[in-house]
Amino acid sequence: MQPAKPTVSIVIPAYNEESVIRQCLIAAIYQSMPAHEILVVDNRSTDRTADIVRHMQLEYPESPIKLLEQNEEQGLIPTRNHGLNQATGDVLGRIDADSVLEPDWVETVQTGFTDPVVAAATGPVVYYDMPMRRWGLKADDKMRQLVLKLARNQYHFLFGSNMALRRTAWEQIRGSTCRDERDEMHEDIDLSLHLAEQDLVIRYIPGMVSGMSARRLEDSPKDYRYYVTRFDRTYRAHEVNQRVLKIPMLIFMSIYYPAKVLRAVHTARTGRTAAPQR
Repeated sequence: MQPAKPTVSIVIPAYNEESVIRQCLIAAIYQSMPAHEILVVDNRSTDRTADIVRHMQLEYPESPIKLLEQNEEQGLIPTRNHGLNQATGDVLGRIDADSVLEPDWVETVQTGFTDPVVAAATGPVVYYDMPMRRWGLKADDKMRQLVLKLARNQYHFLFGSNMALRRTAWEQIRGSTCRDERDEMHEDIDLSLHLAEQDLVIRYIPGMVSGMSARRLEDSPKDYRYYVTRFDRTYRAHEVNQRVLKIPMLIFMSIYYPAKVLRAVHTARTGRTAAPQR
């Protein structure tokens, strides 16, 4: 007898995401296997984010979209935590408001988590507002598999735009995850390290694909460098010193200028900076 496939919640922290939240939700709705619930956690948005979600609840009344509010404090981590704590699925998917899931994402996550050893999982991303998207997906996949191989499978990191963890694993680590009040770290790397500290298995699933925006390239060089060096600050907070773990940071630093040029050319040709709506 085949083991029952776990239910999957999708948690989407959101702050002023009116330009992208609709396309994110449409992709989450149109899945080959439906999500157990789709939780948008609004964090004091001052734009139309919450209104768009409410409108989509009316437009798609059979979809499991729920709108939550996290107004106690500003920040991604408390907003993420509120969503994960409120989610009721066996597996808690966590994506960004600019993520656009592939149509089989929920089904792929369900299959991956039928293995009881798997506590968390992540997959590659495709940048939908960049040229040569499928080539970019292959490159992203190869980079992640290379880092995992070089780390001898000791470390693998969740990616906030495309990740999932078993609810029991979240319950095991949620009391110890870093609050990062100074906003210096990568919250998804921190989550990964807390899982590793508990010997909880993170699985890389190549078919677990999410689209995301390359809007980070709009940052100034100074801001982009600060974003990338969050890797180092997160490692130091956990007293982790592995040279191989610097590879993603070096890759992100090296691609900034060429990727910025490619995105500018793509935007000029298409007139779009966001994914087309379905």
